[in-house]
Amino acid sequence: MTPGERRAAIVSAALSVAIRKGLGATTVRDIAAEMGTSSGLIHHYFDSMDDVLAAAFDRAAGEDYEAVEQAMHAEETALGRLRAFFAVYSIADNEWAFQLWLDAWAEASRRPALRATSERLNVVWQQLLATTIKNGDFECDDPDATAWRILSMLDGLSLQVVAHRSTIARATVTEWILGYAEFELGLKPGALADTSGTSR
Repeated sequence: MTPGERRAAIVSAALSVAIRKGLGATTVRDIAAEMGTSSGLIHHYFDSMDDVLAAAFDRAAGEDYEAVEQAMHAEETALGRLRAFFAVYSIADNEWAFQLWLDAWAEASRRPALRATSERLNVVWQQLLATTIKNGDFECDDPDATAWRILSMLDGLSLQVVAHRSTIARATVTEWILGYAEFELGLKPGALADTSGTSR
């Protein structure tokens, strides 16, 4: 393997372990065992475990972002792009990804690299939503603040489902999120739930 391929393999192994055990419980020894190699190899390519976990989280979150962005770009209108955003950003199919976000936020205060990655990705998601709002015909005086509020509610409720499972039903979470976004953007009730004009 080239150095780049080796680093990518380490990140893949770290992500596999983290999905099973959680980011905070993933160790260098776990990653080495996953790869069938020694811990020294991990240390050769990464300065710290924080860097390994940040890279693994970055890959997973980046792939989720690309999926959402691709679905949104397939739509012709801002409303269609918003519908696609909420349809793809779904806890039903990505529960393990939300668990990684929950782990990353829990570990961020102790791991600088993971914190920096988490902060950067939060802004990327917020900007995707804010740009869509700015380019649409919505009743919104402050798209940036609105995007932060919608995203915070979306993440908070989704993580509630992942962490506690039976506290709030998934269908209820979807209903609340869409209703809140419609309120923030001056849309009629049900406008975001109606996917008849989208490609999905």
